[in-house]
Amino acid sequence: MKNLYVVRHCKAEGQAPDAPLTAAGVLQAEKLADFLADKNIDSIIASPFERACRTLAPLAEKLGVDIMLDERLTERVLLADNHPDWRDMLLNTFDDLDLRYEGGESSNAAMNRAIGVVREALNSKHNNIALVSHGNLISLLLKHFDDRIGFREWESMSNPDVFHLSFVKEMPSIHRIWAD
Repeated sequence: MKNLYVVRHCKAEGQAPDAPLTAAGVLQAEKLADFLADKNIDSIIASPFERACRTLAPLAEKLGVDIMLDERLTERVLLADNHPDWRDMLLNTFDDLDLRYEGGESSNAAMNRAIGVVREALNSKHNNIALVSHGNLISLLLKHFDDRIGFREWESMSNPDVFHLSFVKEMPSIHRIWAD
């Protein structure tokens, strides 16, 4: 059996790739390290965005595990420019997975790149993998395995958040295990 711990990053000071964790986010990262310390994690894969890397840095240090960065775990770009109706636009992309706004990425494209990381992790020698990314991409990753997951589940995610995917075969059981 393989276990994948999908982690949404801790509270950050913004959405830019170099946005650091807030002071509260730094404390959350320490709490997250304690929470995940007994899960026998032997691999950590992270979005290269600062807030994602810093989220599991305390865990990596505690376990003596290197963090592998993977560009495919960066947040999904909805559209090129800020838009006042972005939430409605995002909702539409959960209903139409091929919908792509100008300068953005469709849900299917984002989902496929995230699933590529998951497949490689599951085919590795590692049995307990932590993967840290961003809310929209994580909700799409989870949707790949459970089509009932959508906009409302994305909306209800916290920073941080943790989902445990237990793989006995190709379709995992999914449990939200973070309670803050």
